[in-house]
Amino acid sequence: MKVLLNVNHVEHEIDVEPRLTLLDALRDNMRLTGVHTGCEHGVCGACTVLIDGAPARACLIFAVQADGLAIGTIEGLAPAPGELSLIQDAFCETHGMQCGYCTPGMILTAHALLRENPSPSREKIVAAISGNICRCTGYGQIIEAIELAARRLAGSNAGDAA
Repeated sequence: MKVLLNVNHVEHEIDVEPRLTLLDALRDNMRLTGVHTGCEHGVCGACTVLIDGAPARACLIFAVQADGLAIGTIEGLAPAPGELSLIQDAFCETHGMQCGYCTPGMILTAHALLRENPSPSREKIVAAISGNICRCTGYGQIIEAIELAARRLAGSNAGDAA
């Protein structure tokens, strides 16, 4: 089947089998390897992408279901090639990642949270990332990174989770 996937503001028409997951379409067909394969059951959050701005598990969605939807991956978050988004920079500065496997999903989840709530409480941050598993950091530095990004967004007058 032909599907039209709008990924990171670029439309891609690809041929897929109806059973192909969005995760596999992004990684294998489009070479967007920042979307990580984890549990493949929707539990770990490694495959988190943004669909119409909301975090979603790419392993639980067939590519044909995403036809025509706006899909955001970590590759599309930076403002320009070679640059980091404000949230990505905050993760680097606070060491909000260790092995990095969960990092793209965490950053996309944080991006969606900060677009919806630019000044979330610590409890809101914890709730937002509760569906993303990190086996390295203990979450403290991830929470710190999101708090730092929120403060910087507030100070930048950006109004968008850059």
